[in-house]
Amino acid sequence: MRVLVLFAHPAQRASSINLAMAGVARGVDGLTFVDLYAEYPRFEIDIDREQRRLVDHDVIVFQFPIYWYSTPSLLKEWQDLVLEFGFAYGPLGKHLTGKALLVAATTGGRVTDYAEGGGNNYPVRQFLLPLQQTATLCGMSFLPPFVLHGANRIEAPEAQAHIAAYGGVLRALVRDEVDIASLAGRDTFNWAGLPLALGS
Repeated sequence: MRVLVLFAHPAQRASSINLAMAGVARGVDGLTFVDLYAEYPRFEIDIDREQRRLVDHDVIVFQFPIYWYSTPSLLKEWQDLVLEFGFAYGPLGKHLTGKALLVAATTGGRVTDYAEGGGNNYPVRQFLLPLQQTATLCGMSFLPPFVLHGANRIEAPEAQAHIAAYGGVLRALVRDEVDIASLAGRDTFNWAGLPLALGS
């Protein structure tokens, strides 16, 4: 499959894990990688180019750190401008129908912070509902998110495992080894165990 990774991080010097994940994504053969903040430092988004990119790919990956329970501002601006009526939705807006959206997000808080009674009161999946609904409106399949909690220490074993697993997920998507139809709409999936899951 043709996979497009849209990487959005406004403070990359402070994010070793996201940069490492971006480096892994850049190294996947057959994948298109776009650093939105590098391409649009002044937020002057080329709507036609971005829409062509979407049309030319089967799977769209949003990679970003969760900022204030949402996407970084440039990725939100990208959505506001690129996913316009008549292109992404509406009676004639069928250009994204049948494509898939995967969110690859990181949080500073631990998984226990993203739970009922935790510091953020809700699981991270709740904060991603606007992206899920966006995918639904655009006729896309929303895949279970690939999330790393507590993404503050790149040397932590779980961080290293997550970075390595990200490459595996992207390669599996490029090779068309992921059953998109069976994953669409599921809340969770063990992406790190993808090779095992594919064989079962």
